[in-house]
Amino acid sequence: MTAAKNLAELQDQIRTRYSELSKRLQQVAKYLIDNKNIVAMQTVAAIASEAGVPPSTLIRFASTFGFSGFNEMKQIFRLDLVKETASYTERARLFRELEGEASVQQPHHILQEFVRANTQSMQQLVLHTPENDLSLALNLLEKADTIYVIGSRRSFSAAVYLRYALGHLERRTVLLDGLGGMLGEQIALMSSRDVVISISFTPYADETQMVIEKAAQVGASQIVVTDSQISPLASLSHVCFVIKEAQVGAFRSQAATLCLLQSLAVGLAFRKSEAS
Repeated sequence: MTAAKNLAELQDQIRTRYSELSKRLQQVAKYLIDNKNIVAMQTVAAIASEAGVPPSTLIRFASTFGFSGFNEMKQIFRLDLVKETASYTERARLFRELEGEASVQQPHHILQEFVRANTQSMQQLVLHTPENDLSLALNLLEKADTIYVIGSRRSFSAAVYLRYALGHLERRTVLLDGLGGMLGEQIALMSSRDVVISISFTPYADETQMVIEKAAQVGASQIVVTDSQISPLASLSHVCFVIKEAQVGAFRSQAATLCLLQSLAVGLAFRKSEAS
């Protein structure tokens, strides 16, 4: 079994396989699901004691889910704890506390790490983005009466960029920003002739899920940019682009997402120039 890349994926795997596990492993599973922050901070011996199992059971549990050891699995819990901290200053402090002073880097080292990680991420984007999906997305955008774009929280900047780019193509585009709590009103006129582009990564924004459900109800075409094929957005999409963004410590990049969106906008521009 392939080891999960993040906590949400691991939790899904645990829930799916829970009934197959032995009684002891179910005991571990329940503890991990219910106490994720404690798991991030405690030692293996302390976790085993709290879960009421010997340390060897934790190692066996990790192996069952594709990890080389329990500490490798625990790293997923630690990074999730850091990412859940809204303040970047607090996130950096917590990451230093978890990883030790060796993790502290100078600005140029941080830049080097982001460049390296983003280069790998964008190479993967090229390798794992089917040409047919790009063509289908452009077909949908060409035919749309109105293009709705939503990206909440950390995805908001990517949504704003796409709205800007599509505006320069003279396409009727609505940025669903929910300003003044008016998200419901912004999507009230959505129809089957429209396209919705949703951008969301774990933890998936509730507002984005509301929009894709509305789009499904009215029969609008949907283009989704997310981080997993089992994302709650993926099942309702007509085209789903799965992006594994670069991550340096507890900080995720957006470079690959912006690269994909820019490619769609420029691709649409070339199609428009050929038709004129």
